[in-house]
Amino acid sequence: MTSAIIRNMSSTPGGSPAQLIPTAGNAAVLFLDLQAEILPNARTISGARVVRSAGVLAKLAALHALPAFLSSVPPGGAFADEVLEPLGQPPLHPRTQTTAFADPALVRELGESGRRVLVLAGVASEVVVLRTALAALAGGFVVHVAVDACGGVDARTEEAAWRRIIAAGGVTSSVTTLAAELAGDFTTDTGGATLGLIYESIAAARV
Repeated sequence: MTSAIIRNMSSTPGGSPAQLIPTAGNAAVLFLDLQAEILPNARTISGARVVRSAGVLAKLAALHALPAFLSSVPPGGAFADEVLEPLGQPPLHPRTQTTAFADPALVRELGESGRRVLVLAGVASEVVVLRTALAALAGGFVVHVAVDACGGVDARTEEAAWRRIIAAGGVTSSVTTLAAELAGDFTTDTGGATLGLIYESIAAARV
């Protein structure tokens, strides 16, 4: 059933991955291993900046009603409150492998959401982000990686991860760019609130 759902999603009209812009109607967000024992491994940008950017991403998801999912590993410690609180304390999807797509229940829920675009954020870029991105792409999703809400263990190895994701058809983006894509008309309540989150995302880069 899940594989059929994803195959149907992959054949949905709407352009190639590089052309498909995330919208409130086509995107979901997957947060990966933003946990107390894992965040210190982020060295390409600080763990504090990752959490702040991921927190803005969570607020964007809540504001625009994007389905949001959290994948975690049991030894990783508590998930970041900055992500949990805007989303209303959603359940975690624990796993025991380096890709979130090793969790059949999570894959089923992603497929059933009907969302074609999957935005990823997490630590480490070279491990769970890369492995999940490749699995999602193979499963028919359009993958956008929010690089300002990801942290790598080394600049060279993280760059290699980005290159591999792009080569497989994924897109590297940012929380700031996603907010701009979702903003719409700033004179509306939602557009104005999104504009505020754009500025909050820019401020997060100063950490």
